[in-house]
Amino acid sequence: MPPLALIALVVSAAAEPNARVTSDTVEYCTSLATRFAALPLAQQASSRTLAAEGERLCGNGHVRTGIAKLRRAVRAAQAVQVVP
Repeated sequence: MPPLALIALVVSAAAEPNARVTSDTVEYCTSLATRFAALPLAQQASSRTLAAEGERLCGNGHVRTGIAKLRRAVRAAQAVQVVP
């Protein structure tokens, strides 16, 4: 009988059809920066600042921290603003 954690992992993977494979590489930093630049809200100051910081960190060898910043920038640029 497989462990419960393994079953949960299989179910989770099946529930997400468009899963992305990620890694802690400079290439992934570049991929995130490219995704960010293509987003319509990428010109907002807060998300642009996060992205610039992420790219700088990746360029200075702090790839994991840079990726975290770039991911936050992408999420910020994807946020939909609700206008009352």
